[in-house]
Amino acid sequence: MPNILIIGATRGLGASLTNAYASRADTTVFATTRQDSAPTSGFNEKVVWVRGIDVADSGVGSRLVGELGVVMPELEGRRRGFDVVIITAGYFATEDFTNGPSWEVEVKTYTTSSISPPFIIHSLHTSTLLPPTSKILLISSEAGSITLRHSKEGGGNYAHHASKAALNMVGKLLSLDLKDHGVVVGIVHPGFMRTEMTAGVGFDKYWDEGGAVTPDEAAGSLVE
Repeated sequence: MPNILIIGATRGLGASLTNAYASRADTTVFATTRQDSAPTSGFNEKVVWVRGIDVADSGVGSRLVGELGVVMPELEGRRRGFDVVIITAGYFATEDFTNGPSWEVEVKTYTTSSISPPFIIHSLHTSTLLPPTSKILLISSEAGSITLRHSKEGGGNYAHHASKAALNMVGKLLSLDLKDHGVVVGIVHPGFMRTEMTAGVGFDKYWDEGGAVTPDEAAGSLVE
């Protein structure tokens, strides 16, 4: 009976992963939301919501562990700890050289994408919520690849690309730290997706040409 924890579960890929795992009869899904109340529609009724978790907050790790301590004992027969932890929270706002980078965008993007994950994972580990054989998936992007950036694509969007590159390094370092504890860390590019996030920055015009997939399709491939 696996326990799954999904960080950033209310929209896009996170929401699809939450429902995909929750549809399995033997699986319990713990899903985070920044709000103080759980979503009222669109999710499997089995989902256990962990409320008030903002990955941009400096105390996100301790807050998460504290809230898990409240909701986890309610589930009789479930062992303490997680089989899979997925961090999929993200933020994307466009930047270009003509108008200049945005300090606020840079700080929010880095904090969300690459600063918060080690705090979250460290807090889970020190609270014995990552037993041996646990798996951690960090949802990154090929946008963080230096090799795949070409002149035809131009520059700009500094925070988006660089924060994903930073996340890739965070994942590598965490994998080394957790290896002797029997915890596996994976870094995943889920594909170009048809989400509110990509549409919100005008990338929906590239959906067809870029072969963008739906969050449900991406979640299906990850779960399988």
